[in-house]
Amino acid sequence: MLQRIQTIWLLLAAVCAFATLKLSFYAGTSSAAVPYEKLNGLSTIPILITTIAVGVLTLVTIFLYANRPLQIKLCLLSGVLQVLLLVLLISKSNKFTDGTFSLTSIIYAAVLIFIFLAFKGIKKDERIVKESNRLR
Repeated sequence: MLQRIQTIWLLLAAVCAFATLKLSFYAGTSSAAVPYEKLNGLSTIPILITTIAVGVLTLVTIFLYANRPLQIKLCLLSGVLQVLLLVLLISKSNKFTDGTFSLTSIIYAAVLIFIFLAFKGIKKDERIVKESNRLR
């Protein structure tokens, strides 16, 4: 399991996904009552649920190495959830009156990149297994 590169990619995606609970995506002023606010994974309930779902789903996907078709589907699902999370965060950041994207917003995109790299590794393993079954 650990010798497969997609395990490393999925583990990095899970760590980054859970790190985004505290690291900000956007910081600025949203209203006169709150002078400075950070937008992170704990900001709203939909963002919190989606962030935790991406992290847990990538961790679960690591341990399904024996069932590659299911692993591929869960990897795609976690990628779709991460895109949904980015859409939620961008739509929430548009409601700010003034502010900037944080440097740690790169981590949100890195999760998607790690999931994509894991997907490519799983597909490569699936292709190798199909080719070896054909040779038998």
